[in-house]
Amino acid sequence: MRKILVANRGEIAVRVMKTAKKMGIKTVAIYSTADRMSPHVQMADEAVLIGEAPSNKSYLLGEKIIEVAKRLNVDAIHPGYGFLSENAEFGELTEKNGITFIGPKSKAIKIMGSKLAAKEAVKAYDILMVPGTDEAITDIEEAKKIAQDIGFPILIKASAGGGGKGMRIVEKESDFESQMNRAISEAKSAFGDGSVFIEKYVTSPRHIEIQVMADSHGNVVHLFERECSIQRRHQKVVEEAPSSVLTPELRAKMGEAAIKVAKSCDYLGAGTVEFLLDDQHNFYFLEMNTRLQVEHPVTEMITGMDLVELQIRVARGEKLPIDQDDLKINGHAMELRVYAEDPLNDFLPSVGTLDVYQLPIGDHIRVDNGFEEGMEVPIYYDPMLSKLITYGKTREEAIELMLKAIENYKIEGIQTTLPFGTFVFEHDAFRSGNFDTHFVKKYYSPESLKTDQDNEAKIAALIALKQYIEDQKIVRLPN
Repeated sequence: MRKILVANRGEIAVRVMKTAKKMGIKTVAIYSTADRMSPHVQMADEAVLIGEAPSNKSYLLGEKIIEVAKRLNVDAIHPGYGFLSENAEFGELTEKNGITFIGPKSKAIKIMGSKLAAKEAVKAYDILMVPGTDEAITDIEEAKKIAQDIGFPILIKASAGGGGKGMRIVEKESDFESQMNRAISEAKSAFGDGSVFIEKYVTSPRHIEIQVMADSHGNVVHLFERECSIQRRHQKVVEEAPSSVLTPELRAKMGEAAIKVAKSCDYLGAGTVEFLLDDQHNFYFLEMNTRLQVEHPVTEMITGMDLVELQIRVARGEKLPIDQDDLKINGHAMELRVYAEDPLNDFLPSVGTLDVYQLPIGDHIRVDNGFEEGMEVPIYYDPMLSKLITYGKTREEAIELMLKAIENYKIEGIQTTLPFGTFVFEHDAFRSGNFDTHFVKKYYSPESLKTDQDNEAKIAALIALKQYIEDQKIVRLPN
């Protein structure tokens, strides 16, 4: 494998290229008209304009990407995450054209791409699942009967969904019909498929996911868990590894379950098995993401493994260089997704120019970044600028370093989730480890963030005033 095309943009494209270069592999970038000046374009050995700014005219043009790959004699394509990373047809098309797809085979992508098919696949392995429907449903009256049997509150989820689209929590029966209609409509609009399934809504849930890696020689390992419970609009903002609530015994059980899920679909490469953990520490299979996750750096920090390198080695047909017994948790890592969003305005996207953009630096601080000072933040893509990751020997150490790193991350020209990050990492519930996926709903409001910022400003002003008075005393000292 001498040349890899990275079929993505931003920080993940840069991340993949760093490892490829370390392995002596040439890289090809593709870019849209909005991304001409992006770091991933400058970093690649070759770069090709793929189309206009909207992703359906650029990064989602599978056949055009294959044409570019063939023209430039590319050996493999790394899809990153998002865009075509979980598109089974694109994976098949890549392989048909004699190019290696750095990811699982299309069978696994198809099975795990449908939440219902995924549940069917893991049934034989005695893995607990949240009580609910076994098949997709669109009949509202039938769905209502099922919901009554399961008992409220219930969760309606789009079968083909993700990212919180087509998802509705229904607290009481009188709201069921309207919420069901909304979920079906949203699912049709987002995925072209209005089928949904219904499951029991787990109260006080924590979102725990297990990283797995599988080779083509029958070896599957897990690289422990990530806690992803701090979410807004069902999407993750803060992640950490390991979780503060898992015992070694529970960790081992969840790891074994994740390996079984991978085996159920003949998995290959890096994948993530997602679970819900209830307040009694029962865990339930949710779904499998058949790609590298946004939050993979925290796993890399605590295991010392380069997951992209392992992906490439597995795609080349190599055996995994590690056994389960070789893997150990060392220390603690935190990640904050730095989004161009305004936390004081319902996390709405904030577009504009990065007038100031300075990254924090220091030991055990890592920034997976896709932007530079002076760049425009485009409206066409996910608003994530970067991922800020810190590592410590303990959870407390990683949190304190994160707060320092946030303080030293200078961004002007747009609003970001950095202040929200400070709010989370300073909050007693987070620091104690006693939180769940309702953290934002329970504790966060724009007013609370504004109060925190005002208090910080007052403290800074008092410190400045005290320093000024001290300086004046020195100036006034007689000769």
